[in-house]
Amino acid sequence: MGERAPRARHARWKLVLLLLVCVSPVVASYFTYYVVRPEGRRNFGELVQPQKPMPDLATTALDGRLERLQALRGQWLLVSVAPGACDAACQNHLYLQRQMRESLGKDKERLDWVWLVTDDQAPPASILPGLKQATVAHVDGAALAQWLEPQTGHALSEHLYVVDPMGNWMMRFPPALDTAAAAKAKRDLERLLRASASWDTAGRLEQK
Repeated sequence: MGERAPRARHARWKLVLLLLVCVSPVVASYFTYYVVRPEGRRNFGELVQPQKPMPDLATTALDGRLERLQALRGQWLLVSVAPGACDAACQNHLYLQRQMRESLGKDKERLDWVWLVTDDQAPPASILPGLKQATVAHVDGAALAQWLEPQTGHALSEHLYVVDPMGNWMMRFPPALDTAAAAKAKRDLERLLRASASWDTAGRLEQK
C-alpha cells in the first residue's frame, strides 16, 4: 500500500507533463498573437475572451447528410450565419469569405469558409455554383445563438466569426463588412495563421 501512493503521484505528474507538451504549441501561438505584438498594432476583429467552445450540435448538409457541427473542428473557420433565403447582405458575406480565403494564397488550405444556415430553407439555386468551395450546413438557429453572439444591437447574421482549430470561437468581425473592411479582416487572419504556423498545417488536424 505504501508504495502505491508514490507511484500514483508519479503517474499523475507524467500525465500532466504530457498534456502540457501537447498544448504548449497552441498556448505559444496565442501568446504570440495576443501578447507579443508590435507596439501600436490593433486587431480589426474583436477578440472573444474567454473563448467559447463549439457545441455538439446536429447539422444537415445541402445533400441531406446528417452530421455534427464538431466535425468542422481541426481547421481554422471563417463563419457566416444566415437563413437559407440568403438576402443581399448574406450574399455579400459569402463573396467576402471566398475572396478573403483565396487571397491567403498557399495558406488558404488552412482555412474553411463556412455558412451556417439557421432554418430549413434551401439556398437559392442561383448562388450554389459559387459555394463549391464552401461548407454549408443547416443548424438550429436558437441553439447556435447560445454559442456565437452578435454585438449589442446587431443580429447574428451581421458578422463574420473566426473559430480556431480546437473549435473555440475566438474573434468576431464588425457588422456590415465592405471590401475595404474585409482587407483589414484578412490581415487579422494572416496574423492568426502566422502565429499558429508551428502546429497548424494545411488539412484538418487530428482531434482527440
